[in-house]
Amino acid sequence: MITPTLIVLLGFISWTLVLLILMEVIRSKLVFTKEVAATGFDQENSTLSPFMQRLARVLANCIEGLVLFGSLMVFAIITDNSDITNGLAYAFLIARLIQSTIHLISISATAITLRFTAFSVQMIIAAYWAYSLWMQLFL
Repeated sequence: MITPTLIVLLGFISWTLVLLILMEVIRSKLVFTKEVAATGFDQENSTLSPFMQRLARVLANCIEGLVLFGSLMVFAIITDNSDITNGLAYAFLIARLIQSTIHLISISATAITLRFTAFSVQMIIAAYWAYSLWMQLFL
């Protein structure tokens, strides 16, 4: 059965994949046009443009987030408790997309505040999910 939780989990995974593909397309272009040597990318991305540094961080944020937020959704799915996550699943994904997009386009003080707000929404939703899933285990 397709649920909002399944759709959002796939959406989160897909968004992370889109960011990874974007990163690799841009890096490949830089290498093929000889703007950057194939060995010119360091772990901190300090040799990259500010946009590429933000893209690398957004991608890392999504990968990190998949572990926590994705695991909550997977737990809800495998324990047949998607009803707990379904109600806020779309709000969660929208907040993630907003956070990522803002991070990609700006580092102004206002953008950082908005980005943090979008992340806070995700944390609050995740905390609610975790609490509710724990309570479900003991009912």
